[in-house]
Amino acid sequence: MDFSSLWNLQGQLFALLVVGLLLRKVGLFNESAKTLLTDLVLYVTLPCSIVLSFQIDINAELFVSLSIIFLISTAIQMFCYLLTRFTFRKVEMAKRSVLHYGILVSNAGFLGLPIAGELFGAAGLMYASIYLIPQRVVMWTAGLSIFSPAAANKKQAARKVILHPCMVAVYVGLILMVTRLPIPAFARMTLSSLGNCTTALSMLLIGSLFAEMKKEHLHLDVNLLQFSLLRLVLIPLVSLLAGRILGIDRLLIGVGVILAAMPGGSSTVILASKYGRDTTYASKLVIISTLLSLVSIPFWGMIL
Repeated sequence: MDFSSLWNLQGQLFALLVVGLLLRKVGLFNESAKTLLTDLVLYVTLPCSIVLSFQIDINAELFVSLSIIFLISTAIQMFCYLLTRFTFRKVEMAKRSVLHYGILVSNAGFLGLPIAGELFGAAGLMYASIYLIPQRVVMWTAGLSIFSPAAANKKQAARKVILHPCMVAVYVGLILMVTRLPIPAFARMTLSSLGNCTTALSMLLIGSLFAEMKKEHLHLDVNLLQFSLLRLVLIPLVSLLAGRILGIDRLLIGVGVILAAMPGGSSTVILASKYGRDTTYASKLVIISTLLSLVSIPFWGMIL
């Protein structure tokens, strides 16, 4: 992708974000609408995009590439887990759990998938879908245990990962790819129409997040800045250097780096609230890292 295309894409994403912010400010985008659109993206539009991304001919090279992107993601999650063992040790528990969860679980599933699709096309979206499998496993195991060790039930975690709507879309996509079953033209057009809504809806929702900012969300501390540096710079940088050293295909490196560079996930706020952690701090983490990612994501896009 050349510079003009990259900046046009970033301009489009920013404009959509502003629209979401304005809709929230004027009251057209209330909390119930926000919940509805979130479910619409996770349960309908994203799965449609994922199914279509697998509509390519399978061969040995593709199978190897899918295995490599899975291993890349696994390695990144292991690196993130190691970071949680050595960072923010002196921070109070309520905030430390928020920071550690944010390192482990990014917004790659909600924000990263559409951006990977926009940057790298259908192949990038397919690889991104496989990349997210290890993160979803970590989210419901190690991630959940950060907030509540007793809540990290292996059986429930496995069920949530296996039955996640985007995972179901991966199964369907893989089956169609392997069996080469044709999708009727009307069905393909329907999937395409729905899937094309993903980026717009995702950015509208993130824009609504910015509209909820309060004065306390604008107060930064050293730990939030350190977190943003780790989440948006160090983790993708390590991913990029490791990929280059190992001679991995550029497309696979690009997908891995972009998804590794995503800000803290919105589930941070949900779990912090559920298990009695610092919800305001969790909101600040998500908002600040997402705001800074508007600069860091184009930066990584230019490098790739």
